[in-house]
Amino acid sequence: MRKLALIAGVAASLIAGAAGAATVAVTADRLLDVRTGKYIEKPLVLITDGKITAVGGQASMTVPADATKVDLPGLTLLPGLIDMHVHLDSSPQYSGYNDLAFTDSFWTVVAANNARSTLLAGFTTVRNVGADNFNDVGVKEAIEEGIAIGPRIVPAGYALGATGGHCDSSYFPPSANQTSPGVVDGPDEARKKVRWMKKYGAKVIKICATGGVFSNDAVGVQQLTLEEIKAVTSEAHMAEMKVAAHAHGPEGIRAAIEGDVDTIEHASLVDDEGIKLALKHGAYFGMDIYNPDYTQAEGAKNGVRESELKKDRDIGELQRQNFCKAVKAGVKQIYSTDAGIYPHGDNAKQFAVMVRYCATPLQAIQSATVTAAEALGQSGEVGEIKAGAWGDLIGVKGDPLANVRVLETVTFVMKGGEVVKGP
Repeated sequence: MRKLALIAGVAASLIAGAAGAATVAVTADRLLDVRTGKYIEKPLVLITDGKITAVGGQASMTVPADATKVDLPGLTLLPGLIDMHVHLDSSPQYSGYNDLAFTDSFWTVVAANNARSTLLAGFTTVRNVGADNFNDVGVKEAIEEGIAIGPRIVPAGYALGATGGHCDSSYFPPSANQTSPGVVDGPDEARKKVRWMKKYGAKVIKICATGGVFSNDAVGVQQLTLEEIKAVTSEAHMAEMKVAAHAHGPEGIRAAIEGDVDTIEHASLVDDEGIKLALKHGAYFGMDIYNPDYTQAEGAKNGVRESELKKDRDIGELQRQNFCKAVKAGVKQIYSTDAGIYPHGDNAKQFAVMVRYCATPLQAIQSATVTAAEALGQSGEVGEIKAGAWGDLIGVKGDPLANVRVLETVTFVMKGGEVVKGP
């Protein structure tokens, strides 16, 4: 009898929940199917309890009587955008040694504010590939609890790298004795650190396979061995986590791909062999080709050192040309901007640069939607307007396939069926 009573109670609660399910009906002038590049004229999107339940034309569908209606005349609907490479707890106005003027917890507040700006710009999902003090994990939790406003965050916690490398604390003299908690030297340390990151909330692992632009090292020099990289990827993949590798130089790019890394970030100096390896292994490239426009114009006044700006100048155009080469070769591209090097909220400015350097508007849009979702392991959940996906939508004025820059001014943003910007 107790079991029957329990079953009856559960059934009653499920029926009550279904009866009270919140349904939203969104209409607009048209909807871009980002997978096919085709438009649906006069679309209707039904969302119940945050998930899309049906998509089609208004003439062939019925709006439930109890649905909340959101009508967007003059707008084109797209799925919420995805940026695969952001640093929410970084701000370009505090570059170089300028950020040492603030206490550690200051950066968590910065991250929360940047998360809000990112969402309002139409990016409903981001992958945060490197943060101090697990700031990205904390902001993710605050957003999920409704305390803060922001996108869905896939956090990495600390980026893993070699002693003295790009992901170490390399701004300090020996007397300060500063070492990043993400430092790994040797395969055993690498495995243990992956487990530590997972323990404290990381959902993706970021490694620094080479030097970088904004650090005290040569930008293209390899910094992790193939054995260390393989230790990271085997441990992460066993835990069903993806791995992203910061890699500028050709040797480090090849080592990362051969080491089974999922996404190669920057890929600035990739050579023909690296492109062939990416195609063979199915690796994704996330090439942040907008950055130099901002850093060369604003970096010096923000405290970026001339040595770093020179590296930025030296590889900026090379990276763009290599992006073009990779696109033409068919390497899968994900939308990775390195937000934090430039102001958060300007994420969509990279679309136009991608189109200027060989990508079609649809390819650029796919890199921030279906292809990014695939690289995250979240196909069918984000990056597409289809039944079963989250109700993450944006609305823009104009035709993004004719002028991709319309994505820089998003009129409407919805996340999980809730309007966060617009009517």
